[in-house]
Amino acid sequence: MTEYKKILSLCAASLLLFSCTTGKTWDFNTDYFSIGVNDKGYITSMKNTTVSPNREFSPADKPSPLMSLYDSEKKVYYTPRSAFFNETTNCFTLEYPNGSVAEVALQPCGKYFKLTLNSLEPRNGIDAIQWGTYYTNITNLLGEIIGVARDTSDVVNYSIGVLALDDNTLGGTPDIEGDAAPFQYIIHTPDKERYPLPDSLHEGQVFTLGGNGISDVAFYANKEPYYRIMYGNAALVDSLGRIYLNYQSRDRSKPRQVFYSLIPNMPANIPNHIDVEPIPGVDFIGSSVALWGSPDSTALLDVIQNIVLSEGLPYPTVKGKWVKDPAAFSPDVMTSGNRYDSIISYTARLGFPAIHAYDQGFLRPDRANAGYLDGKDQAKKPFRFSSGNKSHREFADLAAEQGLMLGRVCITNSLAPGTMDASPVPSDSLCYQQKRTLMKSITAKDTVIVVDDPKFLEEIASWEGHCKDLNIIKIGKELIHYLGVSETAPYTLQNVTRGYWGTKPASHEANETVYKLQVTINYGYDGLIPDLALQDKIAEYYAEVAAYSGLTLYDFDGQEFLFNNGHGYYSAKRFFRKMFERAKELDVPYIRFSGATLSEGSWHYQSVWNVGGGRNLYDIDTREWGSATSQGKDLRDVTYSNYYPVSFGGNFAIKDTSTVEQYEHVQAISVGYGATYFLAINQEDVESCPQKEEIFKAIRIWEDARRANAFPRQIKKLLRDPSYDWRLEAGEDGNSWTLYRLANGDKVESFVLRRAEGY
Repeated sequence: MTEYKKILSLCAASLLLFSCTTGKTWDFNTDYFSIGVNDKGYITSMKNTTVSPNREFSPADKPSPLMSLYDSEKKVYYTPRSAFFNETTNCFTLEYPNGSVAEVALQPCGKYFKLTLNSLEPRNGIDAIQWGTYYTNITNLLGEIIGVARDTSDVVNYSIGVLALDDNTLGGTPDIEGDAAPFQYIIHTPDKERYPLPDSLHEGQVFTLGGNGISDVAFYANKEPYYRIMYGNAALVDSLGRIYLNYQSRDRSKPRQVFYSLIPNMPANIPNHIDVEPIPGVDFIGSSVALWGSPDSTALLDVIQNIVLSEGLPYPTVKGKWVKDPAAFSPDVMTSGNRYDSIISYTARLGFPAIHAYDQGFLRPDRANAGYLDGKDQAKKPFRFSSGNKSHREFADLAAEQGLMLGRVCITNSLAPGTMDASPVPSDSLCYQQKRTLMKSITAKDTVIVVDDPKFLEEIASWEGHCKDLNIIKIGKELIHYLGVSETAPYTLQNVTRGYWGTKPASHEANETVYKLQVTINYGYDGLIPDLALQDKIAEYYAEVAAYSGLTLYDFDGQEFLFNNGHGYYSAKRFFRKMFERAKELDVPYIRFSGATLSEGSWHYQSVWNVGGGRNLYDIDTREWGSATSQGKDLRDVTYSNYYPVSFGGNFAIKDTSTVEQYEHVQAISVGYGATYFLAINQEDVESCPQKEEIFKAIRIWEDARRANAFPRQIKKLLRDPSYDWRLEAGEDGNSWTLYRLANGDKVESFVLRRAEGY
């Protein structure tokens, strides 16, 4: 048979399989959504039941497997070939071509369907499962982090999404190395009429990031609206721009090796081989997701919030409101100059919740201080006040009197040299890339180190930056630096430096274990990566710092280091769950955090994502999302698509030239898109500003109205237009505001806004 005839034969078989109308179909309904599942185990219909006639979102040429199986050794997916639904147990029995049989529960739960894998027997090589792929005909916005296809138009106004209901079910596909999707661009236009693709590009086409792979600002290199930066792959697009959704779960009890880089297409970030730590008892049986469809305009607070509460998912709140509620979005103050006399007063008057003490530099996790950053006696006083310098605890207590939080920037799980778990006595709970055996005994002075196997030891440690001075092995309690390994036996490490990072050189016997350690990068982030048990302790440490030193805002720089152990988004979920659970034990009601990235692992826990800043994020003068780079446009598109607060980063410093009109504009765009930011505050600069009082008052009015949920959907759409000028004035009753659109400084249009019920 010719290749052409083979293709025709496959197409005919596919059409026969899915066009047959004599097979059984089971229909299921939620409040806003219906699906039909056929006796092959495929979803063949997805309908919006809130309109008449119901709108169909399942592509006729792409039915969706209810659940797929994956064999990572063979790199093969299996989709079901038959299905039977037991109406008594609400369970599907799915049979697969490899001989596996799955029992999957499908339970309508009011506003969503709950799907749960009860069993899979025999496994026959299956080590991961995938929910879906769920194909839609939606072509507008893809939420690649939490897995959602959104049509935000007034005509359609509908979204379809998936949400994991357990920590081991992750947004994305199981074939992705290290369970964290590549950081890259794809081509996708959210509107073919407004933003048509050039002939040289096609939907789904992949491009690498910009820059040298080290400078994170330079990553963002494409301002065109059809270059879509990707922070996950829970949602992707096909060749027609149609959005499809995936979630996966893995058997983590099995040893495995990954060839991982978060940015695999750049020379500075080539993949490393990493032996992934097995986790006993963490398996895909019990994996569960919520599948939902809803009007897009109400999906977040009506459906997603309902799923989170009903299923007991993480639900951080601030002042009684879910942190994902746009009315709870808020900027924070970010300090410089290390003068704090008026910082608490400024922040309270602005109506912001927190003070980010950015001028204090990196906070490195060091369990030696047991969470007391300045000692149990508060002897250290890093915060400068005219009345006498203060410790973290003292400053945090002063801020708390005004209902404010204090925060620092920290390097997540990077174990820096000189800290308890790194050196001079390194922990035995460190993450390693490779494990080898010492073939010959060595003295404390020997630099000839022979190992049993040279495989992968030539790789420069970490997948990020590949900094040569972090190429480290550990034998016993000694860290040893090396570069390279001989190609022929005896396999000898090259360019060896003993007693690295101040550890003690020691004698080591033959057959001792040699660990090639997983590490971070340079540039002040230098450190070792903990294994999962120690990472749990680091997460708890941050909760203890919150309790004992008063820090309840964290800016987790290097947040991507949580992926370095090869467990990807699972590792991030586990880290933040441990931190929040320990915080609850210590009566810390809320930890607000930002960070270097946003992932499916942190989405539930993370309040804001105030990364970058200045003209890279939003240019107040040119009124555009990133005039220096495309970072503003890129991060806006990611966050907005994933029902997450957009950010202006660290920005808009109040200086002697600052004007009220500038901040009226900033706040209008902020409310329109649901943006947060770190407002750069230097006490001396603020005091030099002639319009300081007017600026504070204007920002506070906008923030009060935002917290009152006073801006309806159509007003928010108007506020997003950067060509408009606005002024917001507060009513005397505290529950109403008048929004004026200005032209050349004159009021040309007005809108009366009122506090929403429940706010």
